[in-house]
Amino acid sequence: MGIALELKAVSRRYGATVALNGVDLDVEQGQAVAVLGPNGAGKTTMLSIALGLLSPDEGTARVFGRLPAEALKRGEVGALLQDAGLLDDVRVAELVAAVAGMYPRPMPVERVMQAAGVQDLAGRRVGRLSGGQQQRVRFALALAGDPALLVLDEPTVGLDVESRRALWQEVRARTAAGRTVVFATHYLTEADDYADRIVLLADGEIVADGPVDAIKSLVGGTEIRFRTDRTDVSRFERLPGVRQVRIEGRTVALRTGDSDATLRTLFATFDAFDDVRDVRTASTDLESAFVSLTGGQER
Repeated sequence: MGIALELKAVSRRYGATVALNGVDLDVEQGQAVAVLGPNGAGKTTMLSIALGLLSPDEGTARVFGRLPAEALKRGEVGALLQDAGLLDDVRVAELVAAVAGMYPRPMPVERVMQAAGVQDLAGRRVGRLSGGQQQRVRFALALAGDPALLVLDEPTVGLDVESRRALWQEVRARTAAGRTVVFATHYLTEADDYADRIVLLADGEIVADGPVDAIKSLVGGTEIRFRTDRTDVSRFERLPGVRQVRIEGRTVALRTGDSDATLRTLFATFDAFDDVRDVRTASTDLESAFVSLTGGQER
């Protein structure tokens, strides 16, 4: 269906800090792509460059083959940003209508408000809304131009469960219609449930890129978790099959390629591991893959 967003060798620095380091990314039309990474990984910088709000120090960014600023002028892009301000004294319906009127082919205002779940707020002034209600208004403004590319930076912050569900239903509907959505989130379950593809950033570089199942398979194996009062990493690293050991307070997480062998030794060597309790096993989930691939709390 063509490429909606293309980044080639994009780098961006803030003084001595490298926010992005030679990032290459192609996002096909009709995809929902989740951009994940620890704080400071470069997610917001990458999205800002994609929107033309920042210029790369090196490399190029294109949206539907055009410069991001040109795509914005043509009404092809909508965005919900973390720090987007709103006009406090304007009523919600008036604000949505005003923003929709700036686009060449806007979505009908009633449809926008229904999609964002703000129809019941139409007559209220924006400044009197709660944080979650204002976030729904921001989503409405992002949809107003009926964009071919929707960029969302932490879109569900402050939303209740029902509002989150409604937002992701709209995202699903848009990608099913061939539109493209790129979103950054700290809620890994949202990426697992709603993304066609995950781009994982760490230290300004893409460390993994692919469908959710492919990202999980990069780590592979089984995770064994238990509590212990002695978190000496070396004694767990010697267990058969163990590939990785993570310490989270008094909880130990073992990534193992042979869970049977690991557990047999763990339980058979009672004197060495007599303090181990609350043992659980689980197949790889997205959180485990995230921690492993980004080096979070890895030992």
